[in-house]
Amino acid sequence: MSEEAALTQGRAAAERRMRDLVMLYTQGPDTFDRDSGTTVPGTQAVLYAGKARIKPVAQSAGEDVQAGERELVLRELEVSLPWSTQLPGVRLLPGARIEVLESDDSRMRGVTLWVTGGQLSAQATAWRISAEERT
Repeated sequence: MSEEAALTQGRAAAERRMRDLVMLYTQGPDTFDRDSGTTVPGTQAVLYAGKARIKPVAQSAGEDVQAGERELVLRELEVSLPWSTQLPGVRLLPGARIEVLESDDSRMRGVTLWVTGGQLSAQATAWRISAEERT
């Protein structure tokens, strides 16, 4: 079997394991509406919506950090998208968000993940994105 054939089979197998549905997006800065006294979320720009596979990073047990006066736990996850995924004219940068729209694990639905980085490789079977859950 050629290397190209092996990659094609590996990419098809990786895609079959993608059972979650996600939306990858960037969000503009929030603004404060003085009239209503509320914060208005920034505009979202959807970069991708479709299937994905989300799994915890094996060596990550969660890290306790301080954010203002609140304590957060950061958990690392790996989000795999189809290898052929193309973003609309932008490069994925840390701070983008991934919202889990559907999952076989009902606890994942509605969870927002924060992109921390992405892996690039011509020989990968999926596009893997490093993300964290902030709870």
